[in-house]
Amino acid sequence: MRFALFVGCNIPARLPQYEASTRAVLERFGVELIELKEFNCCGYPLRNVNFKAFLLLSARNLALAEGKGLEVMVLCQCCYGSLKKAQQFLKEDPSMLQEVNRLLGREGLGYKGEIEVKHLLQVLHRDVGVESIREKVRRPQQGLRVAAHYGCHALRPSPVVQFDDPSSPSLLEELVEVTGAEAVPWGRRLDCCGAPLLGVDDDLSMALTRAKLEDGARAEAHCLCVACPYCQLQFDTVQERMLSEGRIERPLPSILYPQLLGLSLGVDGGVLGLDSNRVPLRLGEISGA
Repeated sequence: MRFALFVGCNIPARLPQYEASTRAVLERFGVELIELKEFNCCGYPLRNVNFKAFLLLSARNLALAEGKGLEVMVLCQCCYGSLKKAQQFLKEDPSMLQEVNRLLGREGLGYKGEIEVKHLLQVLHRDVGVESIREKVRRPQQGLRVAAHYGCHALRPSPVVQFDDPSSPSLLEELVEVTGAEAVPWGRRLDCCGAPLLGVDDDLSMALTRAKLEDGARAEAHCLCVACPYCQLQFDTVQERMLSEGRIERPLPSILYPQLLGLSLGVDGGVLGLDSNRVPLRLGEISGA
């Protein structure tokens, strides 16, 4: 099983533990990740500024992987949504596809639309498979109560991303529970983390974050579990700021899914980058975990 790994712009600079933990767990399942150094930004920042430029950036990435005969595996949900959106638009607009290919042709590239884009969670759930994961669990995280957070871009717009049922998803909970942890029910599991508003209206952004954290705490979760760098930065780095400013009373750590999975597989916490999380999850203080 081989994929072109698309890490995007944010993860290498601000959340390297996401890539490190992903590589560590996928190695256990024999998944080969191919690094294409020519990859560029997914185009998301330009989507509402210059749509054609957005399409060109996304299509270039798709063309690079397609030329190598590789499917793309994405870690960032914004990147995932961008690449899927570009795929759909170019499929439905042959004239734009022709124009994009004219521009790509300047560097000897072309996009045919014969490539599949998958998020990490889809690869684990559907390609690796829940039962295959279960067979390799060595340290089940029993006693750990986890609030699964999906993030907006994984679920919507559902006709484009086709990730899971947007109103009643279960994929992430199934992946959480195969680690031996308990996926707790909680009311705000599908709400936005607040990250898109940071820098525009910090108070509103943090109010959304606080509402999620408080709801997770009411569900008696020991941590949140996410698979999006923006959501993780909001729940981790921004939560640290909220704690220092007195905006919330007690912490609720957030862990990346490949970190949680890695723990259950017996991967060392240092390899998973757990010490890079700003709000630490202290497993030793949790009975049974």
